[in-house]
Amino acid sequence: MTERAFAQAAEKNAAPILEVLRHEFRDCGEVLEIGSGTGQHAVTFASDLDHLAWQTSDLDGNHAAIEAWIASSGLANVHAPLSVDVRTVDLAPDAYDAVYSSNTAHIMSMDAVLDMLALVARALRPGGIFCLYGPFSRGCRFNTPSNEQFDRQLRARSPRMGVRDLAVLEEHADRHGLKRENLYAMPANNLLVVWRKESK
Repeated sequence: MTERAFAQAAEKNAAPILEVLRHEFRDCGEVLEIGSGTGQHAVTFASDLDHLAWQTSDLDGNHAAIEAWIASSGLANVHAPLSVDVRTVDLAPDAYDAVYSSNTAHIMSMDAVLDMLALVARALRPGGIFCLYGPFSRGCRFNTPSNEQFDRQLRARSPRMGVRDLAVLEEHADRHGLKRENLYAMPANNLLVVWRKESK
C-alpha cells in the first residue's frame, strides 16, 4: 500500500473549514472536490459529514496518495479520485450539489482558474454551492504583508502562479451564473468564498 502523504497545512486548516462546511453543505448530498491533494481533507470532512457522498479528484500523479488515505479511513462515502484537469476535463452537467476546492487557485494559471469556474458552473445542479478556500487579494490590495510576500514568492517560482483577486473571480463567476453568497474570514489570513449557482 502507498504510504499516506501528509500536508501540515491541510491538518491545520481542516477544523475551521469543516465548521463552515457543516453549515454550507447541510442540505447537500453529492460533493465534488477539485484538487484533493493528499486526500486528507476528503477523509476528514466525509467522516464528519456522513450524509455526503464525497467525490475526490486530481491530476493522475496525486491519485495514489488520495487512494491511500481513503483506504486507511475505511469510509464508504469517499469515492476514488477522478482524473480532473480543469483545463480539459468534461464532467457530466448538473451532477453535484456542491463543489469544494482548497488552496488551488493560487497555484493554477489564471486561465486555469477561469476554466475551473466554468467547470464548476457546468457540474453544479441549479442552486448548488461552490466553496473555494485560500488566500485572496481584494480590489488589488492584500489584506496582510504576509499575503503580499506569498504572492511574490509564488510568482518567483512561476509567473503563472499568484494570489488571485476576489473581484476578478467574482466577475467571471457571475458570467457563469455563480453568485457570491457568503465570505468567511479564516485563520492565517485566508478566506472561504461561497458561490451559489443560479436556479433555472
